[in-house]
Amino acid sequence: MPRKRLPSAKPVRESRTELTQVVLPNDANPLGNILGGTVMHLVDITGAIAAHRHASSYVVTASIDHMDFRSPIKVGEIIILKSSVNRVFHTSMEVGVKVFREEVFTRKQKHTSSAYLTYVAIDADGRPHPVPKLIPETAEEKRRYREAGKRRRWRMQQRGPHPILAG
Repeated sequence: MPRKRLPSAKPVRESRTELTQVVLPNDANPLGNILGGTVMHLVDITGAIAAHRHASSYVVTASIDHMDFRSPIKVGEIIILKSSVNRVFHTSMEVGVKVFREEVFTRKQKHTSSAYLTYVAIDADGRPHPVPKLIPETAEEKRRYREAGKRRRWRMQQRGPHPILAG
């Protein structure tokens, strides 16, 4: 499938993604809390959609930095995941994902976990390709943009050049 010409840059807001669903018994451990693996799966899906929206192409998950589970999400509560692209690095993108739980009756939300993931844009043949630059517009987006650069430098020092991210 031929790629249409993409804009040279896109604002962060065009990548914003939110996923909301109720936690069901199938998603839970014997204590009635959502499984960590289920949360990680939803984080990856929500992050990939944000990366796809920015790149306008297929994306693959290259890495996830770290994930803490600060508090449980119970069966019957709502899980909300919010993601957006933090920064673009030629063919790769860092996406931030925040996870919240929402109590059904009060609608009170609590932040339960966060993650930074790196996605690589690929063509139909599986080869990495460049993506549009990112335009951070708000003070928060600019802060996240700067911090993503620091995290990338740290990741590169930790593991050396990544075979997929070398571009």
